[in-house]
Amino acid sequence: MEADMGVLYDYFHATDHTTAVNQAIGPDGDWRHGTSLGEMGADWIDAKGLDPHVVLAKLVAYAEGVPFTGQRDAPELIWPEPPYPEGEPTDPDSPWNTGLVLEQLPDSWRDILATLPEDAVPMVTAQWYEIEEVDFADYLHAKDTVATFMALARRARMAGDHLYCLCSP
Repeated sequence: MEADMGVLYDYFHATDHTTAVNQAIGPDGDWRHGTSLGEMGADWIDAKGLDPHVVLAKLVAYAEGVPFTGQRDAPELIWPEPPYPEGEPTDPDSPWNTGLVLEQLPDSWRDILATLPEDAVPMVTAQWYEIEEVDFADYLHAKDTVATFMALARRARMAGDHLYCLCSP
């Protein structure tokens, strides 16, 4: 699959912001710790270049059965803590200089993906397979990716967790 290969996106679930930051960034948000979701025991998927704002948002819209017209619900920035500093961050130790971004996905997205009926998957996949932002290897690869997102959403919902996305350069 081809997408924005300059940035990688890992999706996972966690009970709250603190847990998500500790798992994705490092203890208490210390990015110098060098943690990974796998090392921290997170339930996660490596979605390569599938960004949450367009690619995943389109999947959610198709799963909900509505046209994609931009964000009506959008991921919320968790780390670095907003707001973005005015101008370029000048402090070399600023977390804004890491390129790492952690966002919480709307719970509505989790629920839409978790409750997508199996018989709707082929049509949703067919719509998503055609988006210009990703060049899937083939329809089956797109369908496997839909199933992977659905499974993660179901596990998160069952656990009462939120979905998060770690964007890294």
